Amino acid sequence: MESVLVSACLQGVPCRFDGRGKASDAVTAAIGDRRPVAFCPEVSAGLPTPRRPAEITGGDGHDVLDGRARVVDDSGHDVTEEFVDGAERALEAARRTGCTEALLMARSPSCGRGTVYDGTFTGALREGDGVTAALLERHGITVRPAPGA
Repeated sequence: MESVLVSACLQGVPCRFDGRGKASDAVTAAIGDRRPVAFCPEVSAGLPTPRRPAEITGGDGHDVLDGRARVVDDSGHDVTEEFVDGAERALEAARRTGCTEALLMARSPSCGRGTVYDGTFTGALREGDGVTAALLERHGITVRPAPGA
C-alpha cells in the first residue's frame, strides 16, 4: 500500500502550537486509500505543545535552509534550529516509509506550502514554503497543502 506523509495535526493529533489538532473529512478524502504517516516536525524536534507561535522572518523555508532567514517565536526567541531539525526528521520518516507525497498544514512556518505567515505576527501571508515543505521538495517529495487546512 502506498504511503503519504501527513501533518499529524491534520490527523487529529493535538500537536499544533495552540495544543489542538485539526482533522477534517477533506483531509481524509485526500489521503484516499493510501496509508497516512502522521508526523509533526515541530514536536519531533522537541518543541512543546502548546508552544509560542512562530513565523519565518526574512523569507521562507528555502531561505531558512540556505541560512538567509530565521524562524522566531512571538517573543523573539530563535527556534530555527528546532524547525530545521524537525524538517530533517520528517524527511527521514518519509524515506523510511516510502512516501513520495506529503499533505501538510497550510500557512505553517514548518509545513506551509505556497504561502506562509510573513514574520510580523499579524496574520499576513507571503508566498513561499515552510521549512519542512522546502526540504521535502528539495528531495523529490511532492508537497501539497492539505485541503481545508
